[in-house]
Order: sequence, then structure tokens, then C-alpha cells
Amino acid sequence: MNLLYLTFGPYIKNHYQANFSILSFLQHRQEVRSIYVYTDYPAYYQHLGGHVQVVTISEAQLQDWKGPYDFFWRVKIKAIEDLILRQPEEAVVYLDSDTFLHKPVQAFNEQLNQGVAFMHEREGALHQLRSKTDKRMWQQVKGMDFGSFKLSEKHSMWNAGVVAVPASKNKQAIALALELCDTMCREQVTPRLIEQFALSVALDETYGLREAKPWIGHYWGNKDEWNNEISRFFLESLLKNFSLEQDIDRMRSYDFRKIALHKHIKNTRRRLINFIDSIFPPKDKQFVEE
Repeated sequence: MNLLYLTFGPYIKNHYQANFSILSFLQHRQEVRSIYVYTDYPAYYQHLGGHVQVVTISEAQLQDWKGPYDFFWRVKIKAIEDLILRQPEEAVVYLDSDTFLHKPVQAFNEQLNQGVAFMHEREGALHQLRSKTDKRMWQQVKGMDFGSFKLSEKHSMWNAGVVAVPASKNKQAIALALELCDTMCREQVTPRLIEQFALSVALDETYGLREAKPWIGHYWGNKDEWNNEISRFFLESLLKNFSLEQDIDRMRSYDFRKIALHKHIKNTRRRLINFIDSIFPPKDKQFVEE
């Protein structure tokens, strides 16, 4: 299988998350054919050397991938398509930067090679999800006709932190995902989850879907704590002058269970903190004098 990461912009946390994720896979590198990083900041991946193939993406390429409706997250589907076209005989596993491999990946890879598709986890049938966005989206898409099927109550929303596409029927699957995405954009469906639902439906219709979370953690619900942990990991590496192989070896004994993947914090608490910060801003700042 080929791994695919997609990182854009100067926000360094996205890049050190991706580096941490890559290290978690490198401890099981015998199961990974290649690791690709599509990015506009290639310098953040130089120390990984021959273990990754960096594909530098220009602003013009990004704009093209956004498509006729200028939808940014269409870029994820196009990047998967691009890697499929580069190596159509290999399965592609797209990973958000805020993921990591926490157990041996052999069984996952075997199922992928047998034609099983994965996304991170099933969130539920779209018509049963309770958020305002999901409810509005269901009302907008139900009954949409794509020839061989219509969007119906059987179709589920899957988390797209992991998108694993088997080599068999890969071009068919990704073409369907793009058709779904562009149709929903054209019909002005609520945009926040369009690419996620397009991939969910396309992979389920083409292969059937299973959850990747038994192998891959996705800490989208607790990024602050994981970002602090990852920064400590790399700071220790820098100060102790660890080699890349030493960092890979550290992953073999790393306890991925010590920090929660998700932690619910009430919006009221966030609003109160922001309010207090606004009425009691820092004072008496001092800076180095010339």
C-alpha cells in the first residue's frame, strides 16, 4: 500500500503531526510500499530522507483541484486520484495529519489487498444524524440520482481521517467520488461535509466499507493535548540529537493510550474563557530594548 498525506500552509502543527504519523508507520515499514507527502512546504519533511516521496504542490495546482465550484476539500479527492494514476496497481491509504498507527498493520493491509475499503469510522446513516448540518444536508441530498443508485436512507456518513482505496476498481471509485462531490457542489449542498460524504458513498457503493480505527487513531477531538505531546517528542529528539532510526525505535515502545483521542469540552466553557480573556487582556508588556 501507498500512504498519502496532504499538508498545506505555514501552520507548523499540521506538519509535525504528519511527521509523527509517518514515524508511527515507519516502525512497520515492511507493510508500506511508499509514503507520499503532497505539500507546499516540502522543507518540513527533508529529515525523513528516502522514507518519503515529497510532491510539491503549487497554488495553481491547488486551484485546479478545487474544481469548477472552487470547493477546497475537493483537493483531498484529487490528491487520492493523482496517486492512483501514478501507481494504479497499489492501494492508496490517505491519512489526515492528526492520525497515528497504534498496532501492527498487517491484517489491515491483507484486507485492503483483498478488495476491502476503509474509512476511519462510521458516524451513522445520514438521515439519522442529529446535528443541524447533517439534518440540512440530508434534506438537500436525499433522492439525488446517480444512475446506478439514488442517495437514500442506506447511505452513511463515515469519518474521512482515513480513506483506504483498494487497487481493484480504484479509478471507478474515485471517479464516482468526484461525480458525487461536484454534483453536490453544483446543487449548493451545505459544503462542510461534502467531500466526506462523497467518499463515504463512493467507497461503500464500489467496495463496501469497514472501520480503520482498530489500527489507526484519529485525535481530531483532542488536538491540543496531542500537539503538546508531539512537540515534546520532537523537542526531546532535537536536544538529545536522536537519529531518524532512533525516533522510529522510540515509536515501538510508545504508549498511544496515555492521551485521549476525544475529549468533550462544552461550548459554554470556551465562550466564558474567551469572554474573560477579552475583558482582562494582558497588561504591562515588556520587550527587549534596542
